[in-house]
Amino acid sequence: MQDEEIYNSMRILEARLTKTKEKMQKIKHKIAVYSGKGGVGKTTVAANTAAALANLGFSVGFFDADIDCPNAHKLFGIDELARFEDNKTLKPVEKNNVKFISMALVQEGNNAIIWRGPMLAKAVNDLMFYSEWGDLDFLIIDMPPGTSDIPLTVMKSFDLSGFLLVTTPQQMAINDMVRSANMVSHMNFPVIGIIDNMCGDVFGCSDEKIAKELDTKFIGHIKLSKMLREKSDKGQLCPEEFKGIAKAIKNYYNI
Repeated sequence: MQDEEIYNSMRILEARLTKTKEKMQKIKHKIAVYSGKGGVGKTTVAANTAAALANLGFSVGFFDADIDCPNAHKLFGIDELARFEDNKTLKPVEKNNVKFISMALVQEGNNAIIWRGPMLAKAVNDLMFYSEWGDLDFLIIDMPPGTSDIPLTVMKSFDLSGFLLVTTPQQMAINDMVRSANMVSHMNFPVIGIIDNMCGDVFGCSDEKIAKELDTKFIGHIKLSKMLREKSDKGQLCPEEFKGIAKAIKNYYNI
C-alpha cells in the first residue's frame, strides 16, 4: 500500500512538472537572480531590474522563490493577498507594470515557515504550478542563497534562460558568488553577467576581473545608497538606478 501511494505521488508530481513547463513556454526569457551568499541584495536587484525591464516596454513577471523568508513584496509595496480563481489558478498581483507572485501573498502575517528541504522544493513547484502568468517577455526569479534545495529545484524544473549573479565587495561574498557560478555552470546554464551591489566609499568595489575569470560579463556597480534604502522601506522601487542592468539583459538577448 505504501509503495502504491509513493508511486501515485510521483505520478502526480511528474504531471504537475509537465504542466508547469507547458505553461512556462509562454514566457520567452526566465532569468534567475542568484548568489551563494545571503544579504548581498539579490531581492533589491531582482525587483528593480524587473521594474526597469517593464519601463523598457517589456511584459514582465516576478517570482519570489524564497519560500520560507519571502520579503520581495515589501519592495513592491504590495500588502494584498493573491487571488485563487476557481480554486485552480493563482492570479498574480500587478504593481509597477510587473506581475508578482510570492509565498507571502498566499499566507497571512509573519508566521515562520519551518520546513525541511523536500517541503520547500514541493512548495516552490506548487507555487509556480498554480500561477497564471500568461504571455511574458521576461520572468525574473528571485532565488534564495545557497547551492541546494530550492536553487536546485528551480534549475531542474523551470527551464531557465540565464542567471544574473550578485555579489558585494567583501571577499566572503565574492567567494560564495563564485560557488554559485560553478553550480550554474555545472547545471549547464548561461550566466548573463555579474552585478557588484552596495559598493562605494564604505566597502569599496569588486574587481571587475572576476567576471573575466568566470568567462562572463561584468554588468556594473550599484552604489550603496541611503536613498535606495529609504525608498525600499517605503515600498517604492527605483528602476532608473537599475536601467543599466535591464539594457544589458536586452542586449544579451539581442532584442
